[in-house]
Amino acid sequence: MPSFQRRDVLKIFGAGTATAGATRSFAQQASNTLDLRVTHQSGWNDCFDRVFLGGDYWANPMEDWRIVDGMAECQSSAGNRNIHLLTHQLTKADQPFAVSVNVRRVESGKSDAGVGIRIGIRSELNDYRSNLFARSGINVGIVGDQLQIGRKSVPVQSDLDAGNVTLHLSGVPDDHQVRLTLTATDTNDKVLAKVASTVAADAVQGNVALVNNFKAQVKSGQGGRYRFGDWTVAGDAFTVTPENQFGPILWTMYSLSDSRGDDGFVLKLSALTGPLGKEDSDQIQLRVRRDGEAWESMGTATLDHDAWTATFRLPNWDQKRPADYEVVYQERQKSGSPVTHRWSGKIKQNPTGRPLRMAGLTCQNDYAFPYAPVCENLMRLDPDLLYFSGDQLYEGHGGYGLIREPAEPAILNYLRKFYQHGLAFRHAMKDCPTLCIPDDHDVFQGNIWGEGGKPMDIDAGGTSSNGGYREPARMVNVVHRTNASHHPDFYDPTPVLQDISVYYGDMVYGDVSFAVVADRQWKSGPQNVDTGSGRADHLADRSVDPKTLDKPGLILLGQRQEDFLRQWTKDWRGHAMKVLLTQTVFAGVATHHGGYDGYLVADLDCGGWPQTPRDRAIEIAREGMPLHVNGDQHLTTLVQYGVEKQRDSFWSFCTPAIAAGYPRWWRPDEMGMPHQNRPQHGRENTGEYVDGLGNKAYVYAVGNPEVGTKKNRYEKAHQKGSGFGMITIDTKAKTYTLESFRFMVDATDGNPDNQFPGWPVTIHQSENAGDNRLG
Repeated sequence: MPSFQRRDVLKIFGAGTATAGATRSFAQQASNTLDLRVTHQSGWNDCFDRVFLGGDYWANPMEDWRIVDGMAECQSSAGNRNIHLLTHQLTKADQPFAVSVNVRRVESGKSDAGVGIRIGIRSELNDYRSNLFARSGINVGIVGDQLQIGRKSVPVQSDLDAGNVTLHLSGVPDDHQVRLTLTATDTNDKVLAKVASTVAADAVQGNVALVNNFKAQVKSGQGGRYRFGDWTVAGDAFTVTPENQFGPILWTMYSLSDSRGDDGFVLKLSALTGPLGKEDSDQIQLRVRRDGEAWESMGTATLDHDAWTATFRLPNWDQKRPADYEVVYQERQKSGSPVTHRWSGKIKQNPTGRPLRMAGLTCQNDYAFPYAPVCENLMRLDPDLLYFSGDQLYEGHGGYGLIREPAEPAILNYLRKFYQHGLAFRHAMKDCPTLCIPDDHDVFQGNIWGEGGKPMDIDAGGTSSNGGYREPARMVNVVHRTNASHHPDFYDPTPVLQDISVYYGDMVYGDVSFAVVADRQWKSGPQNVDTGSGRADHLADRSVDPKTLDKPGLILLGQRQEDFLRQWTKDWRGHAMKVLLTQTVFAGVATHHGGYDGYLVADLDCGGWPQTPRDRAIEIAREGMPLHVNGDQHLTTLVQYGVEKQRDSFWSFCTPAIAAGYPRWWRPDEMGMPHQNRPQHGRENTGEYVDGLGNKAYVYAVGNPEVGTKKNRYEKAHQKGSGFGMITIDTKAKTYTLESFRFMVDATDGNPDNQFPGWPVTIHQSENAGDNRLG
């Protein structure tokens, strides 16, 4: 952000007695001069053309904005396109402020809904990130032939097509209110019109943004399109937080793994940037230092121009000592003077010789964005490993619709939604190894039945119950790259059909081996079976025998991943315990879906179908005695699998959703499902069951939600059973201690009500092979 000296900003803004049509300069006319310090001035005039507007800004939606000829240009004529200033929030209404911006129309529309500034944008949280999507605030600008503040307006004669018009907004405190004055000037500082209005002090507090078409109802092709330049902000009413900048380096993710070969421990780290331009540098540098020594360059990596990730692979990493790191990006400027940007973090030392603590996270519905209670708990707990098991986004993330094709705009649409994941969790990820795998919603599908990468037959059904990939392969590969390019080297990187990439493999860290398996990528689609009426993936008819859905030739993990698991279970080099990581649970542990009374016999989207390959996957992995950690279900459960008999296989911990959207419940008792051997704790809906698909499942604990009714997003997430999981792996005691935390808690305060009923639980490694101790 440029640095400015203290000066009279009314030479820019003006809030005085100047009249329209005056010939003197605007600054000369201004009276009641306010001495305000400029704290932000956009530098778009020095940027090359590109999508990414700069680290100070969040564009709604990103794909509808470009820097063009030194100005921020809206590419869409639809309503409510806007640019938020991340680093400034108007918090002190008892202090004066000023905002100024140049605007120029590049395309007219029959329903042009104006151009200008919006202040006072805030959600119920008034967090700068949640405010980005709030539908509130005061609109200030030009609409048609009117200069207006909110509902107050005066006529204005402005030629927005021929040249730039500057909008100057000032706010002056006035007895618990704020006097707003908006002045429009031309390129010669000639005043075109001025309007004033007094508003309540709290009405101006929140984010500030630029807006193209104030009305959200304006459809594409109907509104106008504008360019914005020289956006200037001043005054002590703003709280300035430079660390809120998001980019050009957005965040980093890294992994550390024993290669069990000549490469020793391998550090892999990816840096993500916003979508840059052809004339921008695409090189990222990684620097490392230990024990306060001088920084050492680890070289440079080139950004992928689709995913905008740069990945470093450093073999023979000294895993016994922690290290500081920073990624460095030199942003080219038209003026020739590059600007240096840095993002820093810590590489943990390998946590060998002590228990390893892992956080399990899944499913980030954005109604609860930015998930601060979960993020704050991660920072307090400081785990050794983060595992995001999928649905880092949903199709509706951030609003503004879904772009499915062609690939390039679909990628930008995806990236914009994915960036909310980074904006929420970047501070936790920068200092901790992170495994992150995509799931169905990450590739814009309600469910995914990948069928080895084949393209979906779009004409045969929707994206929830039809096999194959709906999105272009190029976009799917960007999803894989942004999530998992920093993972340890993949077991077999050979792409599947359509040249879609894979990401299965293992990480050996902290005396534990973690197998990452994609339980959706090869899975057969439900169009192969007959579930009766309704959705093909939902079995609602109790008269249908679930065994008829277990047809020969159906696939769950696929041959390649089964071969990997066979090798993984036999390879004990460098570790003493194992964890299997997938998207979802290998059983149908939900009886009700979507609504409290939404009973389903079975959902084929769970890993309990197809049944024969499900049993085979469990039997293959059982030799390694792994704990299975997964997500996807929006319902936390602790289940022990059975194949030949109840409880003969390993345990599954399905972690709570970070923010549960579509709700599920496990309520077999009220449905009359028979059970045996209820655990000693005696809680309802627990014990040995046969699920709706005929799979054996010993349900030890379940975190059924309430129906979400609260208006506050965090209270609603808490009601709906949201939260996160923690797994402590003690390789000396050979135990896994499992904790399932609710959303709105302090996980460090020791309150037993912080966790869902039935947790915490400790199981022994041998119990993952059917040597049962837990009763």
